Amino acid sequence: MIPVFDGHNDLLLRLLLDPARREEIFLTGEGKGHLDLPRMQAAGFAGGFFAIYLPSPTAHNDPDYQALMQNPPYDLPLPDPIPFTSAITPAATAAGHLLWMERASQGALKVCRTAPEVRACLAEGTIAAIMHMEGAEAIDESLDSLHLFHAMGLRSLGPVWSRPTIFGHGVPFAFPSGPDTGPGLTEAGKRLVKECNRLRIMLDLSHMNEAGFNDVARLSDAPLVATHSNAHAICPSSRNLTDRQLAMIRDSGGMVGLNFSVSFLRPDGRQVPETGWDPILRQMDHLLERLGEDHLGFGSDYDGCTTPDVIDDVTGLPKLLQALSDHGYDRPLLEKLSHANWLALLHRTL
Repeated sequence: MIPVFDGHNDLLLRLLLDPARREEIFLTGEGKGHLDLPRMQAAGFAGGFFAIYLPSPTAHNDPDYQALMQNPPYDLPLPDPIPFTSAITPAATAAGHLLWMERASQGALKVCRTAPEVRACLAEGTIAAIMHMEGAEAIDESLDSLHLFHAMGLRSLGPVWSRPTIFGHGVPFAFPSGPDTGPGLTEAGKRLVKECNRLRIMLDLSHMNEAGFNDVARLSDAPLVATHSNAHAICPSSRNLTDRQLAMIRDSGGMVGLNFSVSFLRPDGRQVPETGWDPILRQMDHLLERLGEDHLGFGSDYDGCTTPDVIDDVTGLPKLLQALSDHGYDRPLLEKLSHANWLALLHRTL
C-alpha cells in the first residue's frame, strides 16, 4: 500500500463541536465522518495538515447554503468576521485536541514540527500530524498569539478562510466566478507574511482571493502553496486556481493539493456526492500539465466537504490510487503524488 500524506483535513472541527465524544470520534471510530484512527491506519493514511478552523455563527434567516450549491449558479454571501477575542479560546481548544490526539494514540500519531520528523514518521508507519490554521482569526494584530501557536506546533497557516480577517480577504463561494473578488492584504497581513517567513510557518493560499495571492507572491520568500485547491480551467469556481496562479506556484517551487470537494471538482460546480472518476482524473491531468509532477499532491478536505461517492471517506484512498494507476499513472508518479512531493516541500519550507 502506498502511504498518503494529505494536504488538509478538518477532523479537529468534529472534536471541537463534540468534545465529550472525542475518544469515540477519534480512537475507536464511530463509522461517521471521513477520518478516525482505525480507518486512517487501515487506509495507509500517513499523515497531513490538521486544520484549526472556527465555524461561523449561524442565524435563523441564513440561506440554505447546501441547497444553493447543489444548483448553480450561486454567489453566497460572506460570513461576518470573527473577532480575535471570540476566536482565541476555541482555536486554542482545537490545538489542544490535536495534542491530546498525540497522547491518546499511544504512539500511533505524532505532532511534527520539522520535515525530518515527518520523514521519520513515514518510515516508521506513525501518522505525522502538522498543526495548521485555516483562517487567522485567532492571530492578533500584534502577532503575539502567532508565537504562542508556533510554540504549540503551528507550522502552516492560511491567513483567511472565505470570511475576511484583519489580514486579508477570502473568496466567496461562487460559481461560476473567478478569484478576483476584492482587495489584497492589509498592512497587518503584510506583516503576517513576513513573520511567518521568519518563523518558517508555511502560508496556505487556498481560500485567498487573487489580489491577496499576488501580494503573498510578491512579499514571501517561501514556496507558494495551496493545500486544498483545484484547477479553475476545469471547474470555474472562485475557490479554484487559474492557470496563471498554477504557473506562479510551480515556478516558486510550491505545491497544490487536489481538493476532493465535489463542488470544486465538477465542471458544473454542483455539490452532489454522485460523482464518478472523470472529473477527478480531468483535474489531475490538468494540474499535472500545468504544475509538473513535482508540485502536485492530495489535499482531501476530509471532514470539511462533500466527497465523491467513489472515494467517500479515508478508506477510499487506495481506490483513488488504483483509479489513477488504471488511468496510466505509474508507481513512481503515484509515490510523488501521494507523499514524496509533500515531504520535499516541507524540507524546502519548514
